[in-house]
Amino acid sequence: MEVVNPAMTVKVIGHQWYWSYELSDFAGDDNETVAFDSYMVPADELEAGQLRLLEVDNRLVLPVDTHIRAIVTATDVLHDWAIPSLGIKVDACPGRLNQVSTLIQRQGVYYGQCSELCGAYHAFMPICIEAVSLPEYLAWLKSQA
Repeated sequence: MEVVNPAMTVKVIGHQWYWSYELSDFAGDDNETVAFDSYMVPADELEAGQLRLLEVDNRLVLPVDTHIRAIVTATDVLHDWAIPSLGIKVDACPGRLNQVSTLIQRQGVYYGQCSELCGAYHAFMPICIEAVSLPEYLAWLKSQA
């Protein structure tokens, strides 16, 4: 599928057993891009209202009403970056880049998981996307620098 003129690109990297995200469109004053790992929050560290096996320590924050391209890959084995409520399910293959586009229209939190049987801790690779307004997104980006 061809992605026509996205406003931003997110690189998604699957690892055993967590996700990494790179937002290379936004470099800080030191020319460093925003990049971080996202691990599942263990059940004994959950706070009230957080969902077991779905909450992560670093959510991927994305702006609403913005055309977004996700480039998806993996470092070790096959993974699958799947967020059903956004209609996204794309394989993360070592040595290959796959892409998918999305336009999130409502603010909120969107949950997903790796949907490939990638190993013993496959069930512990949640995906958590927080969709926010553009001003909130820009403030989040600034806080990541």
